[in-house]
Amino acid sequence: MVDKRTYADRREELIRAVAKRRRKIKALALAYKGGKCQVCGYAKYQGALDLHHLRDKKFGLGDKGYTRAWVVIQAELDKCVLVCANCHREIEGGITQLPRVISERRTR
Repeated sequence: MVDKRTYADRREELIRAVAKRRRKIKALALAYKGGKCQVCGYAKYQGALDLHHLRDKKFGLGDKGYTRAWVVIQAELDKCVLVCANCHREIEGGITQLPRVISERRTR
């Protein structure tokens, strides 16, 4: 039996499969971190939630970060706190601070 799909068809199928896996891993990561912003409680849309590193970032947890093995991702997640995009920008800009309980984790 010969595969009649073109290279472009197989490539598009692979791109869709990788995107689907990244969405699944991101959903697992957000659930692992509590599913809501640790500053304001926002939880409406997973695309608006970010992971803020508290210490020694080995790799970013964007699209490419979600291609690694789950145990590797979990180890990086343990160094992060889940915040919404607005709170994340305010934290980075020095306008908002993380709750004391979370900020104490930075020293661990």
